[in-house]
Amino acid sequence: MTQKQTVQIAEAKGRPMLHWVGKRPLDYVAAFPAQLVERFDPAGELQTSEVSETSEVSGNLLFHGDNKDVLAWLLAHGYRGKVNLIYIDPPFDSGADYVRRVQLRGVSGTARLEGEAHSLGEQIQYTDIWANDMYLQFMYERLLLLKELLVESGGIWLHCDYHKGHYLKCLCDEIFSESNFVTEVIWKRSTPRGNVKKGLSVAHDIILVYSKGPDPKWHPPLLEYSEDYIARFTNTDPDGRRYTLDSLISPNPDRPNLDYVWKGVRKVWRVTKQRMQEYEAQGRLEYTSRSVARYKRYLDELEGRPLTTLWDDIFPVNSQAVERVDYPTQKPEALVERIIKTSSDPGDLVLDCFVGSGTTAAIAQKLGRRWIAADVNKGAIQTTSKRLQAIIREQIKTSEVSETSEVSPSPAALSFSVCRVNDYDLQIQHNEAVNLAVELVGIERIKTDTFFDGTLGRRLVKIVPFNHPLTLLDLQLLQDELKARPDEERDIVVVCLGQETAVDPWLEEYNKRRPINKIEVIELRTDQKYGKFFVHQPAQAQVHIERQDGNIVVEIEDFISPTIVERLEMDTPLFKAQIPDWRAMVDVVLIDTAYDGEVFNIALSDVPERKNDLVSGHYELAAPDGPSTVAVKIIDMLGEEVLVTAEV
Repeated sequence: MTQKQTVQIAEAKGRPMLHWVGKRPLDYVAAFPAQLVERFDPAGELQTSEVSETSEVSGNLLFHGDNKDVLAWLLAHGYRGKVNLIYIDPPFDSGADYVRRVQLRGVSGTARLEGEAHSLGEQIQYTDIWANDMYLQFMYERLLLLKELLVESGGIWLHCDYHKGHYLKCLCDEIFSESNFVTEVIWKRSTPRGNVKKGLSVAHDIILVYSKGPDPKWHPPLLEYSEDYIARFTNTDPDGRRYTLDSLISPNPDRPNLDYVWKGVRKVWRVTKQRMQEYEAQGRLEYTSRSVARYKRYLDELEGRPLTTLWDDIFPVNSQAVERVDYPTQKPEALVERIIKTSSDPGDLVLDCFVGSGTTAAIAQKLGRRWIAADVNKGAIQTTSKRLQAIIREQIKTSEVSETSEVSPSPAALSFSVCRVNDYDLQIQHNEAVNLAVELVGIERIKTDTFFDGTLGRRLVKIVPFNHPLTLLDLQLLQDELKARPDEERDIVVVCLGQETAVDPWLEEYNKRRPINKIEVIELRTDQKYGKFFVHQPAQAQVHIERQDGNIVVEIEDFISPTIVERLEMDTPLFKAQIPDWRAMVDVVLIDTAYDGEVFNIALSDVPERKNDLVSGHYELAAPDGPSTVAVKIIDMLGEEVLVTAEV
C-alpha cells in the first residue's frame, strides 16, 4: 500500500516573473485517493478494479474532480515524467468558472461566485478586485503540476485568447523557461465575435506552445495546397506533367559567392554554379527570351504546404456539425487532431485536465494514443464518457469486419476507467471506504486483527464507518476492546467522518487519566493535515406532481445541491440565507409525461436562454390517456441529475 504523502513540486526558475496580489509558490500538494466509479471495457482489457492500490492504472483514465487534485494524484501514482503531450483549453475570462466551475443563475451582485479563497460576502462585494489575481494563482499552480507530468521531450499547448493570453505567456516563460517557448499559433475563426462598437471584432484565438526540454517531439503535418496555388502550374511537359517556373535570381545582391555568369548572363543567383549545372543535366532549367535561367517546379513532386503559425483553414463547430455534442466552448476535432499529430506519436500519452466535451480524449482514441482526461463538471464527464464509448464500440466493430481488417491507426487501448478524486460517493461497502481512508492517511493494514484496521507508525488505527459521525458509543466500544487487551500499550488513532460535539470533552478527560492507550482523532473533513476529504452527497429535490383537469401539473418546491454548497465552502443554512432561491442552482428541467423506466422522452424542456435567467419551477402539460408515470429530471449547474417520478 502506498503511504499517503505530499507531492513535492519543483520551483519555477524561468524569467521574467509575473507578480500579483496573493502570489504563492506551490512547494507541494496533498494527494487524495481516487475512487473507481465505473469501467468501460467491452474488449476485456482491464485487469484491476482497485484504482487506489496500483501505481499506474491500465487503460485510459477519465477523472471527475478538481484538476489540481487529479494532477496531484497522477504525480503520486507513477505518472511523473510520463505524459508526452498536454492540450488544455481553460476558460478565458476571470471568475469562478475557473476556480470551481460553479456559476449560479440570477445571483444579486454577480452571476459568478469565487469559491477558492474568499467568503461568499467578499465574493459578491469584491469580485472585480479578486477575479484576476485568483485566476493567475489558479493557472500558476496547475501549470506547475502539468510541467512535472511531462516527459523531457513533451510539450504543452495552451489555448487562450486576448483576455488572458499575455498573462499566460508570462506564466509559461516563468514555469517552462523562455528558452523552451516553441511557437504561438493564431487560430482564425470563421465567425468574429465581440462588440464592434468598442475596438474590433475578435476573429482569432491564441495557442501558446512550450516544451519541457530543449528537444521537443515535433513533426507538423504538411497541408494540401490551395486551388489558387495549384492554378499557378500552367506549363505542361510533353508527357503531361504540370509545372511552374521559379526565379533563380537572388533577392540579396550582396552574395559574392553566388555572383557568376551562366549561359552568358551575369547575376547573383540563388544557387551555386555546381547546383546550376546539376539542374541543367536534369532538364530542370528553362530560359526566358533574354536567356535568364528559371527553375521548373513540378506539381507532382510537391509533398504539401508547410504548416505556419496562422491556422485559417479550420472552422469552429457549428450547429450542423456531425461532431457537435451541444457543449459550450467545444473545439473542432480538426484543430485538436493537428495538435496531437504535431507533438505526439501513436502509443504516446495525451493529457487534458479541462476536457469539457471530450474532444481531446476522442481524437487521442481515434489516433491510437493513450489518454487521461479530467473535469470538475459532472456534465463534462457524462458527455465525454458517452462520446468515448461510441468511438471504442465503432473501433471494435471495424476490427471485427474481417480477420484481416484493422483499425488504423491501431487503438492504444479499448477501455477506460472513470474515477473520482476527493469527491467520494460513500454509499458503498465499508471495505471500500476503509481503502480510501487508508490511502489518504497512509495506514498500514492489519488483516489479522478483527477490530483494528491498521497501524500509523507505532499507533493502532480504528476507522469508524463513514455512514455516521464519531459518537460516544464508538469510543465506548473502543474502550471495551482495550480492556479486553490488558497487555496492549500502544496509543490509538480513530479515523472518522464527522463527530458529535460531546466527543472532544470526553477525549480530553479520557487522555488525562491514561498514561497509555491515549486516543487521537483524525476527522477527515477538518483535520489540519488530512482534512478536505470531500464527500459526494447527491442533490435532492421536493417535487409535487398531480393530475388536474386533464393536465399534468408539476411544482418544484425545493432543490439543494450539496456538491455546489460544498464547493463554495459554506454550510447549507448560510447558503440558503445568501441564495434563498433554489433555482439559482438549476441549469435545466426536463419532463417526461409517460416515462417507461428506461428511455426518457422529453415532453417539456425548460432551458433558460441567458445565464442569469431562472427556470420556472411550475409546469402544466397535457396529460396522456389513462394512468401514467411522470418523470421530472432536474440538472444542476455542475451537471448533477435528480430524477423524481410519480404515478398519476
